[in-house]
Amino acid sequence: MERQAVAAGSATETQVLLGPEDGAPNFAMRRFIMGAGGGMPRHTNRVEHEQFVLKGRARVGIGDRVFEVGPEDVLYIPADTPHFYEVLEAPFEFLCMVPNQPDRIELVGPEC
Repeated sequence: MERQAVAAGSATETQVLLGPEDGAPNFAMRRFIMGAGGGMPRHTNRVEHEQFVLKGRARVGIGDRVFEVGPEDVLYIPADTPHFYEVLEAPFEFLCMVPNQPDRIELVGPEC
């Protein structure tokens, strides 16, 4: 599975593990890999996210709350909710499941 750089992030790549092309009609499973100093600025997506942390540690802001997460932690990010990621221990890797619906990332403020 090919890794692709995430344009809005720093030191961040993603892979689509399962999606519509694989016959998954409802959800896509993606893997995100964030390196040292990496992360994503505060942004929104049109679709919800369900995430499972595989390795590393990060500070994740969801709405007005901030969490420090590590291996085996789970996160739920509702659609249209501002969120960000700051890597604390690299590599920070997580699985991200999203509905197979049109999505768009929209930056909503300066990096946190």
